[in-house]
Amino acid sequence: MTAESEDERDSEEYRKLLELYDESMRNLTEGEIVTGRIIGVTSNAVIVDVGYKSEGLIPIEEFTDRGGELSVKVGEEVDVLLEKTEDLEGHVLLSYSKALRMRRWTEVERAYKDGRIIKGRITDRIKGGLTVDVGLRAFLPGSLVDIKPVKNLESLRGQELEFKVISLDRRRNNIVLSRKAVLETELVKKKAETLKRLEEGARLRGTVKNITDYGVFIDLGGIDGLLHITDISWGRVNHPSEHFSVGDEVEVVVLKFDPETERVSLGYKQRSDDPWTLVDKKYPIGSRVKGRVVSIVDYGAFVEIEEGVEGLIHVSEMSWTKKVVNPAKILEVGDEVEAIVSELDMDQRRISLSLRQTERNPWEELEDTHPEGSVIEGKVRNLTEFGAFVEITEGIDGLIHVSDMSWTKRVKHPSEVLKKGDTVKARITNIDVENQRVSLSIKEFMPNEWEDFAERHRPGDTLDGRVVNVTDFGLFIDIYNGLEGLAHVSEIDVPAGAKLEDHFKVGDWVRTRILRIEEEEKKVGLSMRGVSQPSEEELAELQAAAAKKGGEEGEPRGRKREADHEADKESEEAE
Repeated sequence: MTAESEDERDSEEYRKLLELYDESMRNLTEGEIVTGRIIGVTSNAVIVDVGYKSEGLIPIEEFTDRGGELSVKVGEEVDVLLEKTEDLEGHVLLSYSKALRMRRWTEVERAYKDGRIIKGRITDRIKGGLTVDVGLRAFLPGSLVDIKPVKNLESLRGQELEFKVISLDRRRNNIVLSRKAVLETELVKKKAETLKRLEEGARLRGTVKNITDYGVFIDLGGIDGLLHITDISWGRVNHPSEHFSVGDEVEVVVLKFDPETERVSLGYKQRSDDPWTLVDKKYPIGSRVKGRVVSIVDYGAFVEIEEGVEGLIHVSEMSWTKKVVNPAKILEVGDEVEAIVSELDMDQRRISLSLRQTERNPWEELEDTHPEGSVIEGKVRNLTEFGAFVEITEGIDGLIHVSDMSWTKRVKHPSEVLKKGDTVKARITNIDVENQRVSLSIKEFMPNEWEDFAERHRPGDTLDGRVVNVTDFGLFIDIYNGLEGLAHVSEIDVPAGAKLEDHFKVGDWVRTRILRIEEEEKKVGLSMRGVSQPSEEELAELQAAAAKKGGEEGEPRGRKREADHEADKESEEAE
């Protein structure tokens, strides 16, 4: 090949290359989006080759993220906007961000026309709604944020959600979104799916939507169901919030569904069997159970043995020895206790529990350690009209009745013999375990006026005494240190038809004769017939002797005895 032919060939190839270059350049138009390749990065710009005679420059800020990190690297291809084919320095002016914006506008316009969903991130709260970043700045009206009004729009800031474009104006750079439209579409789909699965007995999963005093509303997927408070647990539920929080995912059972009204009743406790079906087998009468105190009432405490099964400890079953008036002084809500099943009513779903039966009955123990006839020593804890209570052991008191405080003296009030705090010796005369009563007597540790009298006196003896009571049938007369005898009306010299009270009064000194002494009954019969009564001088001596002995301080002893009889009568009626 000659040199001339080689020159011709090189010239032809060069011409073709120029034609290809000119053709490529003719396709590059200002305002057009083209694809380029990153060939370099400087401190302030990214160099992009778009096939022009000179490289394009793009400010580096367009390729940096919020943290200042470069988001591209040399060799990557990017879409850019050709803003100017050549500047004063001969570079092609390009924009990466404007290209993205133009492409994003195109995508948003297509989504608007096709009714497609786009994603965006809520960036700020503004008047009337929220701003959303969908690659472009868009507006979400507050009324279109959700199906139901949202009280706190600020809480949505930063969330990435789905939207529908409901309005746009590219010229005014205006895009309006709706999240409500997306949710309504989803709701329709969910509802259709849920309706297919809704039937009585079905188990469904849902989300707690709202909690009220009477129950919980659960979103089953487009349809809300009500879980009533009575269907939350087989046990006690004070408030639904004890078991659920808004947003909880739960499994529930469909109890009832009305297709016409789309009302759904749900159950939560129905996921498990009713625990009461096995109560009589698991907790027979006499069995010992453990539980937690869940409620305190005036008459006792309710104890949860297991979920759905509660028993009542009545105040009467809390202590053997204490009279419990306020159960809150014995137990507190939350206490773990052991108790004995004392009664069981399966029909009424009632279990009676006993706290005291977990320990031995101290009254039975007392019967073993202190049988009848035993002598005890204890402090007087309390005085009543009819006797004195003496502590035998801790928590157990015995009663000394006024009739067991003296052999002969009619004790009107225990304070005549004892006072609170005294330490006394007494004998147990009776133990009533069932009624929790102990009877005591101190007579045998006191002077026995009856034995003294019986030894020193015989029928026919004459005695001086004071009238202590005047009745229609006779006079009761104190004849020996409080020992009283009865002079029947038939043994008293009074005119026929006359009343004894017209001739005698309490406190009068009289002289009598002993008719009989009944040792078993400890009674003395008296007679005043044919017995001369004391003279005035003798009466004066008797009164002086009585005053010296009894310390009456001038008050007639008989008058005091009259008042004592009235008090005694009231005490006996009260007893």
